[in-house]
Amino acid sequence: MALPVEEWRLCVARRWAALEPALRERLAAASLHDTLRLGCGLLRPDAEVVALRRLCRRAPAGKEPAAARFYREEGNRLFGRRQYGAAVRLYSQAASHELPGSPEVSVCFANRSAALFHLGHFEVCLEDIARAESHGYPDRLLPKVLLRKAECLLCLGRLQDAGNTLSVVENKIAMDGIMTSAARQTLLKKLSQLKTKIREKESCPEPAREACGDIQRKSEIWEENDSISGASSSLSLNFDIERGRHLVAIQDIHPGQNLLKEEAFVSVLCPGESVLLQDSDETAWDTRVTNADLYCHRCLAQLLASVPCHGCSYAKYCSQNCADVAWEQYHRTECSLGALLLTLGVFCHVALRTVLLAGFAEVSRLVEGSRDNDKDLHNPEARCERPNEAPDTRTGTRGIPGCNDNGQYQSSYQAVFNLLPHAEKHSPEHKFLCVLSVVAICKQLQEAGLEAAVLNRESSEKCSKPEIYEKTSGELSPELKIMAEAMLRHVLQLQCNAQAITVMQESGSGDGAVVNKKPVRLATAFFPVLSLLNHSCCPNISVSFSGTAATVRASQPIPSGQEIFHCYGPHRCRMRVAERQQLLSQYFFKCRCQACLDELKSDVKSVVSMRNSFLCPSCRASMQGEDVLCCSNEACAISVSRESLSRRLQDLQQQIKKALELLKDRKADQAIKMLLKCQTDAGNFLSPKHLLMGEMEDHLAQVYATLGKWQEAARHLKRSIEIVEAHHGPSSVEIGHELFKLAQILFNGFAVSEALSTIQRAEKILSVHCGPQSTQIQELQEMKTCLLELPRSILQRT
Repeated sequence: MALPVEEWRLCVARRWAALEPALRERLAAASLHDTLRLGCGLLRPDAEVVALRRLCRRAPAGKEPAAARFYREEGNRLFGRRQYGAAVRLYSQAASHELPGSPEVSVCFANRSAALFHLGHFEVCLEDIARAESHGYPDRLLPKVLLRKAECLLCLGRLQDAGNTLSVVENKIAMDGIMTSAARQTLLKKLSQLKTKIREKESCPEPAREACGDIQRKSEIWEENDSISGASSSLSLNFDIERGRHLVAIQDIHPGQNLLKEEAFVSVLCPGESVLLQDSDETAWDTRVTNADLYCHRCLAQLLASVPCHGCSYAKYCSQNCADVAWEQYHRTECSLGALLLTLGVFCHVALRTVLLAGFAEVSRLVEGSRDNDKDLHNPEARCERPNEAPDTRTGTRGIPGCNDNGQYQSSYQAVFNLLPHAEKHSPEHKFLCVLSVVAICKQLQEAGLEAAVLNRESSEKCSKPEIYEKTSGELSPELKIMAEAMLRHVLQLQCNAQAITVMQESGSGDGAVVNKKPVRLATAFFPVLSLLNHSCCPNISVSFSGTAATVRASQPIPSGQEIFHCYGPHRCRMRVAERQQLLSQYFFKCRCQACLDELKSDVKSVVSMRNSFLCPSCRASMQGEDVLCCSNEACAISVSRESLSRRLQDLQQQIKKALELLKDRKADQAIKMLLKCQTDAGNFLSPKHLLMGEMEDHLAQVYATLGKWQEAARHLKRSIEIVEAHHGPSSVEIGHELFKLAQILFNGFAVSEALSTIQRAEKILSVHCGPQSTQIQELQEMKTCLLELPRSILQRT
């Protein structure tokens, strides 16, 4: 959620409406500095602060031992049902609520190690065993865990380490005077079995396995730009009044060529939608999984066995190193503010983390240097002189804003600071919401004794963390006002410059032979160089992500002299021009890309209009018109309101949703029956190339794949691909993802020849958009290698 929760937005809206008209006018016309100065006195301790404290109770982020016990018991229950993946998630939740160093947290790690062992994640299992030992796992229970350790080492081929561990276990059993006879016999039996396995492996060593990753990876040619951080030398940074800062090709660029590699200056994980753990009942504690449980809160790596923060239950990391770095850079300040930041939304969180990473000295230098320019934005004469120029806080170079004294545009805080906040274009109500939210964060920092940490000074970082808003809010210190002013600037910047970091995430149960993935927003970030790209509804690049790093590649040939265009969301293949223009209004410009100009002509129809059209219910000719649609067949006099057809479309979508629920409940036959009925109904009023027709074919392919009916699945998916291609084009990333699914179906169905040709086509498309080292390309190469290793007799038959 980018903005604060709705209740806080309504609370601030009421506060705005109650202000004197003269004060509202002053706030509407104020510079960022004056907006912040006025806003500091408008957050009332007995009203807005109390309301915010109440809202924060709905997003608890502290340690709760009762929650830990619940999650551990739920994990044990699912472990007993052999649902090991779900058990791992629940043990991780339990560990995040336990106090660090407690015996209870060691039990969470030990239990999680057992689930990881059953899943075959032996290295990670060993890490959890080490964590359990370091957190004081009870000595009486240690032999069982050490036997698991020895078995992991045995599976990994580390025979000497396994033998040494068994010796330790043997000594512990011998010295234990309180162990029951039955328990001793069980452990000794397991010990004997493992010793036998070690002797067998030592006498018959396994042949050395070929190293994983021996599939050849294409190296990507890269020559970095001298003037633009992370950009290709084939690009130039230009500036003019109409387009602002923008990147232009200075040589011909071919599809798939790398144009930019940039690490986010700052990123914050979006909690995302909750996913109910399989077989979990409704309980007092939430057992659903969100992105906050699935990805590292610092590097965004996918989590298997998370390392919890020692101060809060929300932040989770992929390793102790990530946890330590996050703590040093920003989390020591954010930790006690977890509930407040979740309540105020991701944009406020990004703004806070941005100034923490930049440091007070750099923030202060740029804020103080920007104030004259900031006032100019609210001066009509100054705006006429410099309508689109960002505030230039440089001390040396003239020309393009944001460059350093050497004329270089770097992925730095200075570049972030110089992104346009459009302060004069935001509505006064929105600015008021932003300023009260920022003031609330800074007042809580001051009251929690965290001001020294924020200002990068020595502080007692191990001080106790008080309740939110326990004492009356006082006046902000001058230093915190500077930080708050920068944060306000960043919150406003994010509306136009926030970049979503996306990841291809499995949809559905994830237990089928065919993996269905869809792009999901994982985090919100500032990429100052990527932000230089202007929008087009028909872009010429693709952006992919690996952790917190973005890579921009040409998606089509780009001749020298052409501008590099990104798509901010509204794409010509997904929306009509009117819808695109409406969505793009949040960026404070009217799109005049070629796609929009073409569609605004009366004689040109958009791709969406042509493909996603309604058919006449009587003769099935296309329907035309706006509010009332008339049959294009002159011999047919049928006319229908758009509203009635839209309702029919919504009803159909609800039926499809019910069919997918049946599939989740493993009622495949009923799901097929319902989807086929939906297809028949849709054929009576939707164009054959309507995207929903393609989605139904895709769903049918998914159901047939779960039943192992590969030929039927392939037949339906091919029909889906035809429709996707009609909308997005034969070289689009959407086609690449569909071909990837088709390759899996053909691979599982042993259609070797067709699978190989599909893999080749998918590779060609996905390497352009995602790069030759992407996960999907690697999976395609593994499938191809497996197929090519089949006996020649089988290859000839297929």
